[in-house]
Amino acid sequence: MKSVPDETADLLETLLFTLKMIIESSGRDKQRIVSAYHDARSFISTVDFDGGSARPRIEACLERFHAYKEDDDVAAAGWMLTAIQERVAERNLYGWRKLQDIVDLAVQELLLYEQTLLH
Repeated sequence: MKSVPDETADLLETLLFTLKMIIESSGRDKQRIVSAYHDARSFISTVDFDGGSARPRIEACLERFHAYKEDDDVAAAGWMLTAIQERVAERNLYGWRKLQDIVDLAVQELLLYEQTLLH
């Protein structure tokens, strides 16, 4: 089993990779990620917590993430971002506040792009 700081380090590495993927994506790919992110947020709202744990939601996102990744689809990033967002929101992870700042930055990047599409 990983220690708490190891889990934080792994999440940070994955989160930074996901953020980089969002930032460096073409317009079309960013659209796929935005759409997947909204799909993920909508989907997990139907998944119950397990005794206060977001684990079922996280696992559901990771399952979809792996399916998209297997197809080499950038939409995987939207599902991964949602999984990380759910884990960080549990607020029981070492360094969760700093991770939350990065999660917020990634979501903001997606939403800013989405706003440019609407105008």
